[in-house]
Amino acid sequence: MRNPTNFELEVYAAVRLIPAGNVTTYGRIAQRIARGSARAVGTALARNPFAPDVPCHRVVCANGGLGGFHGHTDAAAMLKKSTMLRAEGVKFVGPSMVAQSAIIA
Repeated sequence: MRNPTNFELEVYAAVRLIPAGNVTTYGRIAQRIARGSARAVGTALARNPFAPDVPCHRVVCANGGLGGFHGHTDAAAMLKKSTMLRAEGVKFVGPSMVAQSAIIA
């Protein structure tokens, strides 16, 4: 197993701050740490070795779509991510679309 990069560690630190029942976006994480892009944040989260301490399931696309989960976008991964978010009380507007009101800055 490789060690996380400094960028990945910054992403994980920011994601740890997302409270249960809320989500934020890949792009907002990049803005918060003032480094990288939404895609780079997604790549870092796909490599997250610290789950569930780093709750990467709480990060979604800007439009409320689920994005991915542990580097996967198949139906099983999306079901697991949506199930975890629903269990925390995150509101959805479709089977795999988070309500915009659930997305925090």
